[in-house]
Amino acid sequence: MKGHEDVRIGTMVPNGKPEYLAQIVGHGFESFEFNWWQHVGDTDLKKLAEDTRRVLDDAGTGAVVSCVGVYGNPLVDKQTAKDWARLIDACKLFGCDVVVGFTGRIVDKPIPDSMKTFAKVFGPLAKRAADKGVRLAFENCDMGGTWQTGDWNIAHAPTAWEMIFDAIPSRNVGLEWEPCHQMGSLIDPLPQLRKWVHKVFHLHGKDATILWDVVREYGIRSGKTFCHHRTPGFGDTNWTDIISILRMGKFKGAIDIEGWHDPVYRGDLEMTGQVRGLKYLKRCRGGDFVENPT
Repeated sequence: MKGHEDVRIGTMVPNGKPEYLAQIVGHGFESFEFNWWQHVGDTDLKKLAEDTRRVLDDAGTGAVVSCVGVYGNPLVDKQTAKDWARLIDACKLFGCDVVVGFTGRIVDKPIPDSMKTFAKVFGPLAKRAADKGVRLAFENCDMGGTWQTGDWNIAHAPTAWEMIFDAIPSRNVGLEWEPCHQMGSLIDPLPQLRKWVHKVFHLHGKDATILWDVVREYGIRSGKTFCHHRTPGFGDTNWTDIISILRMGKFKGAIDIEGWHDPVYRGDLEMTGQVRGLKYLKRCRGGDFVENPT
C-alpha cells in the first residue's frame, strides 16, 4: 500500500482469529481491529501476533493491525480490567499502539457515580499504557444506557467525555468514535467530530439511517424503531466530510468497518455489504492515490 496511510480503511476480526483474517484480507482491507467480547480468555497473544504477522506478510497487501480491544465492563469485572492490561502489554507485538473498548460503568447508577471507580481503574492503566507508548480509546456506544442508568459504558455523551478527560488528563487517553451512536441520540455527528477530532484515536466504520417520519410522529421513546445501524455507504452520513475533518485535524489511524449490524446487508450478504462499504470509504478518501509530479 502506498499513499493514504494516514487514514486506512479496514474491518474487524472478532475473537482474533487468524484463519478469518486469511479469508478476508484479499478483499482489499487495509487495517484490522482485533477484538474480544468481555474477556480475552486463554488466547496466547504472543502466538496470535506471530500468526497474524505471518498471514499479513503472506498476503503482501501492506495491511496492518490498527488496534486491539476488549469490550466489557472493567469497572465491575476484574478480569476485563486485567485483559485491558494484557492488551496494553501485547499491543506492540501486533504492530499497533491503540487499545480500544468500553470504559465500563457502575451498573444502573448515574454516570457521575462511576467516575471515582473509573479513575481508580483507568488511572493506572493509562500510565501503564503511556509508559509503553500505547494509547487508550473508548468507544462511544451507549449499549442501551442513558445518563441515569446502564450496564456497560459511560463514554457515550460529550458531557461524559469531558468528565473522563478531567478525571484522567493524559494525552494518551481518547475516543474510538463513530457517527452511528451519535445519530441514535439525534446528535449531528460532523460538528461534534470537528470539536473532538484531537481526541479521536480510532474510528468504527458504522453509519445510521434516521427514520425522521417515525421521530416526527412517535418520538424516540415509543418503542418503535427510529434508527437503523448501517454499513458505511448505506446510511445518512457523508463520509467524505468525515475523512476531510479527520485530515484537517491531523488524524492518523484507521476506520475499521463494524459489520453485523446492517438490517439488509447481513447473513449471506454480510461480506457483500462490508466490501461495498470498503470501496465506498476509499472513494470518500479521494480514490486511488496519485503521486505529485517532482
